[in-house]
Amino acid sequence: MSSTAVAPTQEATKQAPLNLTPQAIAKVREIMATQDPIPAGLRIGVVGGGCSGFQYSMAFENQSGMMDKTFSFDDLKVFVDATSLMYLNGCTVDYVETLEAAGFKFENPQVKSTCGCGSSFSV
Repeated sequence: MSSTAVAPTQEATKQAPLNLTPQAIAKVREIMATQDPIPAGLRIGVVGGGCSGFQYSMAFENQSGMMDKTFSFDDLKVFVDATSLMYLNGCTVDYVETLEAAGFKFENPQVKSTCGCGSSFSV
């Protein structure tokens, strides 16, 4: 009796380099629903600036850019440009609400240091 192993396709094994928690996905969808017109997805990126050299950015987009990678989290499209992708590898985006504040929180294992205000980082 012979058995044949089927190799998984590249797409089936491909994982997104970043992760969005269910709370983050729900909050993004809630905010997107208030936009007119409703955007196609969310852009997550890393831009130069801040006390430590880099800052995270989030913005709604109507379409992906030419050099973007598109990822899907429960049917929420997330666009990431190729340069930001290397800084976001392994990053988890969460949405946190406390008595003092509410907002998106980035947990990035590549970060070596952050500034005192917590809004920028260095790798």
